[in-house]
Amino acid sequence: MTAIKHALQRDIFTPNDERLLSIVNVCKAGKKKKNCFLCATVTTERPVQVKMVKVKKSDKGDFYKRQIAWALRDLAVVDAKDAIKENPEFDLHFEKIYKWVASSTAEKNAFISCIWKLNQRYLRKKIDFVNVSSQLLEESVPSGENQSVTGGDEEVVDVYQELNAREEQDIEIMMEGCECAISNAEAFAERLSRELQVLDGANIQSIMASEKQVNILMKLLDEALKEVDQIELKLSSYEEMLQSVKEQMDQISESNHLIHLSNTNNVKLLSEIEFLVNHMDLAKGHIKALQEGDLASSRGIEACTNAADALLQCMNVALRPGHDMLLAVKQQQQRFSDLREHFARRLASHLNNVFVQQGHDQSSTLAQHSVELALPNHHPFHRDLLRYAKLMEWLKSTDYGKYEGLTKNYMDYLSRLYEREIKDFFEVAKIKMTGTTKESKKFATLPRKESAVKQETESLHGSSGKLTGSTSSLNKLSVQSSGNRRSQSSSLLDMGNMSASDLDVADRTKFDKIFEQVLSELEPLCLAEQDFISKFFKLQQHQSMPGTMTEAEDVDGGTLSRQHNAGAPLPVSSEKDMIRQMMIKIFRCIEPELNNLIALGDKIDSFNSLYMLVKMSHHVWTAQNVDPASFLSTTLGNVLVTVKRNFDKCISNQIRQMEEVKISKKSKVGILPFVAEFEEFAGLAESIFKNAERRGDLDKAYTKLIRGVFVNVEKVANESQKTPRDVVMMENFHHIFATLSRLKISCLEAEKKEAKQKYTDHLQSYVIYSLGQPLEKLNHFFEGVEARVAQGIREEEVSYQLAFNKQELRKVIKEYPGKEVKKGLDNLYKKVDKHLCEEENLLQMRKSKA
Repeated sequence: MTAIKHALQRDIFTPNDERLLSIVNVCKAGKKKKNCFLCATVTTERPVQVKMVKVKKSDKGDFYKRQIAWALRDLAVVDAKDAIKENPEFDLHFEKIYKWVASSTAEKNAFISCIWKLNQRYLRKKIDFVNVSSQLLEESVPSGENQSVTGGDEEVVDVYQELNAREEQDIEIMMEGCECAISNAEAFAERLSRELQVLDGANIQSIMASEKQVNILMKLLDEALKEVDQIELKLSSYEEMLQSVKEQMDQISESNHLIHLSNTNNVKLLSEIEFLVNHMDLAKGHIKALQEGDLASSRGIEACTNAADALLQCMNVALRPGHDMLLAVKQQQQRFSDLREHFARRLASHLNNVFVQQGHDQSSTLAQHSVELALPNHHPFHRDLLRYAKLMEWLKSTDYGKYEGLTKNYMDYLSRLYEREIKDFFEVAKIKMTGTTKESKKFATLPRKESAVKQETESLHGSSGKLTGSTSSLNKLSVQSSGNRRSQSSSLLDMGNMSASDLDVADRTKFDKIFEQVLSELEPLCLAEQDFISKFFKLQQHQSMPGTMTEAEDVDGGTLSRQHNAGAPLPVSSEKDMIRQMMIKIFRCIEPELNNLIALGDKIDSFNSLYMLVKMSHHVWTAQNVDPASFLSTTLGNVLVTVKRNFDKCISNQIRQMEEVKISKKSKVGILPFVAEFEEFAGLAESIFKNAERRGDLDKAYTKLIRGVFVNVEKVANESQKTPRDVVMMENFHHIFATLSRLKISCLEAEKKEAKQKYTDHLQSYVIYSLGQPLEKLNHFFEGVEARVAQGIREEEVSYQLAFNKQELRKVIKEYPGKEVKKGLDNLYKKVDKHLCEEENLLQMRKSKA
């Protein structure tokens, strides 16, 4: 072990300026026996650093290498496992616990003893030793071979001092005086010993010579001790005298401390009192205003507002800890609460009276609006009530129950008032609408024959007491009457039809103006009331919404859904929802009245739905640009759904009427009624929907209608017995093509081309299969000419061919004398005239072309 210790000192610790004090051969407990050495070292330089180093033999050779080093100050516990029995195991507690097994108990004890001594010397006993024998913890007891290392070497480390320059110079001078100082150290040592003995003898003689002086010194010391005793006695007497003074000074100091503490407490108390007085004192003028202030005059309202704000500030003051336990503070708070309750009752009662009075005052103004299509103006009432807006804000923050009560009362009173006004307003609108639609007078002017034709028309259209399209269908249906009455009834119906059509246009224009005026009156009324509610009840209109009350609505895409039920209570999730809920309660009659008005307009004339769709869409678009979630926007959106349904119903009715049309078996078909009605519908729709927002709805209706017209034209043509199928198809598709060309409807370009193609195809078919070839040989001659031209022969060269020269043409012409040709053309003309109708005038067109 000694050889290993010297090897470790030489190879590992000396290069690092460290001294090895103790070593123990160990291995880890519970694992394979891999031996290593734990070494206790100190540095040779100050300040001394004590370390514990784990050294392991290298696998590649016989040399040792330093593996881990711990500072001894990081060692918390040394556990020897057993203080009585010999046990080679021990634990060292650093940041974690290391369990070791020493090669022998003696080495373990020597190592632990070294650690204990280093702990005593350098670490001031910071390490805890557990299960260690008390013998090992005695510094003076020898502990084997390491005693000299842990004791002697430590002394050497502590006693050794480096020579200074003066001492080195003296030693060199002394060694130079002795020639054998280097060659013979023993002789040099003997010489030094002799010189030291000489010096010791001289010192002793000097001490003996100074014995007298020593005696004198001792005597002086005795006298000094006596003087010290006397001084101590005086100091004791002085201390007793000062003791009473000290007690008095302590009492004075304690009294001064109490006086300072009292002054501090008084200052703090004064500060607290000033805080309470400044923040919880309400002026008498404010108290009087709250108790007796005039809530009817502007000056009184201003005084009450200022007093209410002052009261709110006093009640909302942030009290400091302990203030709420003071009796005066409790009494003042109770007084404030009583004032608040009293003023809240006064304010609520006064505003309720104002609401009731407003209902009576507005009722008196309804009579002058009963004959005018205008709603009463509520601006003066709003202006008067807005003076109380700040008081309503105060009431909302102090007594929300009364605030809610006032809100409910306002909605109750105003809803009844607005219901009377709006119902009277809509009654006037209905009277004006029905007064301009005099269907009974219009039909009374017609002859009895025309009345019979009108009844037939209504049966064809499937109407219930109304014309779904236009009264111009009377003229078309008159064509189906018997031949002997056709011309007479046609002329009569033409006269009646002109007046009826003019009346229809006037009625529809009047209805459009009335409907626009109704919407224009309702919009500012709702917006003004909503703005007043927001300002008066202090509700925010334009805050972000976490959710929405409305369901999806997509009228353009065909998905129709209601947004809310006007009578159902809504959850108030924000102030904006509360505004909408109040508006729904106040104007709960607007949506039903609008729906009734729309139903009346649709009953008067189903084409009114076109006017209503355009007007309502424009107003909905305007309202949504202002506020998409407002009451006006949602209500008009709901009504727009109804208008869109009526519009779709109008289109469906027209398609159904097309399908139900029956033609006469004895008369010519001519232009079908629904074809003429489509022309009138398209002309009317184009004039109404010009620059409208909902053009897409009309385009979809056009597509449905034109498909229905095409299908039913073919159906009627197939059923026709009197008129050939090609004539029916040719005339009606020519009329459709002319209508689409004149109106230039962009979404029906494909249908226009299709109508032209159908007209051309059936015209050719009629000419080929129905008219035949009255001049057959002449026809064959010219067909041959056309064939040669088609083969590429120039027109001027065709006459040079034998079959088509002038002689052959003269031969063919000779076979048809003039009288026979004229007779054939007359027969052909009569046949065509018998098939074609007068309305389309296709025969004249053919004659002009001929």
